[in-house]
Amino acid sequence: MSRKIQKILIRQKTLMEMLDLSSSGFYELRKRDPSFPKPIKDGNSQQAPAFYVYEEVRCWLIERMNARAVSYTHLRAHETVLDLV
Repeated sequence: MSRKIQKILIRQKTLMEMLDLSSSGFYELRKRDPSFPKPIKDGNSQQAPAFYVYEEVRCWLIERMNARAVSYTHLRAHETVLDLV
């Protein structure tokens, strides 16, 4: 059974608040992380509102948390090996 992705849109400003990022911090995150979800622009102008698909952001956060957990587990295993030496 495939899971249906909910297409709830959130404004960029709301996402920045959720991530507790300033405007510059948010734009830096988008620039340095190619896996960050892409915005949906409501119009062609540069100043048109940007929206994000909530489920894409949620999946991105889960991937980041899982990567952190793997790195932490690897680090802890490495520390245990060093303790034995």
